[in-house]
Amino acid sequence: MNDFLGSGRATLIGSMPQKDRAGAIDLILKAAPRIPVWPQLPFYPAERMMVQYVEGLPGFVDSGQRQFVDCLAPDFDREVLHFYEAFIAEADGLLDIDRSPFGLGEQTGATFRSFVQTLKKASPALGAVKGQVTGPFTLLCGLKDQDGRALIHDERFLDIVPKLLGLKARWQIGILRQFKVPVIIFLDEPGLAGFGSSALITVSGELVVRLLGEVVEAVHAAGGLAGVHVCANTDWQLVFDSNVDIINFDSYGYFEKFAIYSKQFFDFIDRGANMAWGVVPTSDPEAIRSETPESLLARWTAQVGSLAAGRLTRDELIEHSLFTPGCGCGSLPEDQAARVLDLLTGFCRLIQKDR
Repeated sequence: MNDFLGSGRATLIGSMPQKDRAGAIDLILKAAPRIPVWPQLPFYPAERMMVQYVEGLPGFVDSGQRQFVDCLAPDFDREVLHFYEAFIAEADGLLDIDRSPFGLGEQTGATFRSFVQTLKKASPALGAVKGQVTGPFTLLCGLKDQDGRALIHDERFLDIVPKLLGLKARWQIGILRQFKVPVIIFLDEPGLAGFGSSALITVSGELVVRLLGEVVEAVHAAGGLAGVHVCANTDWQLVFDSNVDIINFDSYGYFEKFAIYSKQFFDFIDRGANMAWGVVPTSDPEAIRSETPESLLARWTAQVGSLAAGRLTRDELIEHSLFTPGCGCGSLPEDQAARVLDLLTGFCRLIQKDR
């Protein structure tokens, strides 16, 4: 376990609504100057969640109207073979990071590269730097084959997808480590809110833990810290079991459901891990408008007061805490996204002031 501590600092979930890359990065550096994150801008089709991390996936087809995997294509088996050859070469350290087939491409990585160049010029006082990949469960459930069957039901992709995402994470770490601070990679798993639904009734918890664990292991092997973000409720035991370093959830909207896992929470903190509390609402425009940093602090303090009573002091809890919005801001209007970031900045300022 890395000795990284959140220390009550702010960071963000990846997505932002801007089309102006420089403007989005500037907002992030102001809101989360100690742990900034490169933004995903879904205004650009190549930076949308189900597209940005599939370069190099055998059989992937983007027709403009539909993205899917064609397992019946004449070249599919050859692409699978090439994937594993490149995976083995990367594992043996034989690939140049600048030419890796598992990096973000010219379009999918445009904002990532702008972020890196901005950090080089700005030289901020960083405590860590954050990136992200789509989580393996979400990608496998969201991406379908030529017949409309989710890849979660195809044994071949249960092996390929976590390997691919692990390589995407390692590529980011290889570039972001130049800033000489811990590199955090979040696995964004909104799909886990659907675990256990009728559509996924045949998917076992053991499989979910294995999928998450393989990507987490790849992040650790590259020297990074791994986080999992779920923007709604899920079976949190699966996340606790994945050997992740940071768990991020929407504490504004789902605290009571998460608090059921109090024993797992304390075990998690005891091993030196960190919670990333999603304290700022992102799904309710009225709440975004009406909440203040003071009201959000009062809400969070009341929530965790009962959870941590007798086990952790407030300062001990904050040492193992990061603070984020409840989810990404990519689907919000720009003015609401800016308001979310202002609320987070104000909240963290109050947290640091009260310590």
